[in-house]
Amino acid sequence: MIRCSVHGVSVWGPGLPGWAASEAVLAGSSPWEAAECAVPAPALLSPTERRRAGATTRLALAAAAEATEAEPDRAALETVFSSANGDGAVVGALMEALQAEEVALSPTQFHNSVHNAAAGYWHIAVGSTHPSLSLGGHDAAFGAGLLAAAASASVRGGPVLLCAYDVPMPAPLHGARPTAFPFAAALVLRQADSPGARAVLELTPRPGPAPEASPDDALMALETGNPAARALPLLRALAARRDSVQRLASGPESHLELRCIPC
Repeated sequence: MIRCSVHGVSVWGPGLPGWAASEAVLAGSSPWEAAECAVPAPALLSPTERRRAGATTRLALAAAAEATEAEPDRAALETVFSSANGDGAVVGALMEALQAEEVALSPTQFHNSVHNAAAGYWHIAVGSTHPSLSLGGHDAAFGAGLLAAAASASVRGGPVLLCAYDVPMPAPLHGARPTAFPFAAALVLRQADSPGARAVLELTPRPGPAPEASPDDALMALETGNPAARALPLLRALAARRDSVQRLASGPESHLELRCIPC
């Protein structure tokens, strides 16, 4: 079993415009209404880097910035950035450029195409040289990222920022990898006995795929529309400050038994 504590938290998705505006909805005390989520410009970036950052990076940085608002030193955080799709818009544009009669690849698009682009922008923005891990994981991207971040916080003892994010893919990639809407979630994790925690998480890796759960409301139905939205059951438990046990995919043939204990 791996134990860690949750401190900062953020969410960006349909009808969920940041944690401060969404906590009551996630807790069940206010109704959820589907609405497009306008992501703010990444204020932490310099104007030059802000112009270069694509929609995927802007979404990831919005979640990361909100989750770390209370951190005295963002540069002291290790990071785990987890995305099933990466920046599909950039990859699609590069593939189209390669098919043109005269191939002309944009250097900006090329550096945005790598899977650790969002992490790179974050570490540049906050001036961090701490370790960073960028993960894929298909539909298990959030669970894989949570496992990696919790293990790092538990073993190495320093604070860890986990940011999971994905945006819709352009055609024709969307046909092979449907993603219905943008979604991002971020958590700041520390060792389990750290003061000021919102909750303690207990993660137990289990063999076999995670059991499929039927959504019991429209908000939970979002889980199937974006890999990062697999964070919703945990986010709802954190918002409601309730003890809960969940099973979360962490790989094709593995899952996490995840207990959330409010502090």
